[in-house]
Amino acid sequence: MNWKDRIRQIHRWLSMTFTVFVIANFAVLGRGAIAQWVGGLTLFPLFLLMISGLYMFFQPYASKWRRSRQGQAA
Repeated sequence: MNWKDRIRQIHRWLSMTFTVFVIANFAVLGRGAIAQWVGGLTLFPLFLLMISGLYMFFQPYASKWRRSRQGQAA
């Protein structure tokens, strides 16, 4: 497994973790007052999802840019 596939796999697992945390957040909301740490719990996987998602989004553009730069250098 190369590093690109590994990042995709990490992104998938992070999305499942984020979903579980959001469900837990709603479960706590249904019981009454929400604890701040439960709401903040969702922010950490969301931040990591943003980083991995942005990487996967810009990866094709970066590889295209690298290919064009290699063609100019030759």
